[in-house]
Amino acid sequence: MSQEIAVIGSPDFTTGFRLAGVQTFENVPDDEKDDALDDAVERVLDNENVGIIVMYDDDLDHLSRGTRKAVETSVEPTLVTLGGGAGSGDLRGQIKRAIGIDLMEEDD
Repeated sequence: MSQEIAVIGSPDFTTGFRLAGVQTFENVPDDEKDDALDDAVERVLDNENVGIIVMYDDDLDHLSRGTRKAVETSVEPTLVTLGGGAGSGDLRGQIKRAIGIDLMEEDD
């Protein structure tokens, strides 16, 4: 079974991923993040088809302590954050850990 990528964030953040073919997403406008982001993350965590959750790094600050811990410690799906902070790390490595293969590996 293939694992889907889900994107959570503002419409501006999710649009590029949607144009690239990501079909699972949660749009949370910036002015609603303190109230609605927890629910969006929990819905995606409960989706058995999702293997990778992509979020903007700064959006983690809008999550409640419990939801943030749940998403950061989740093995499947795995959280990948983009932008900013030191926690964003190595995207290639995070994706490889999440799905078990290196998508950027070049064929000989």
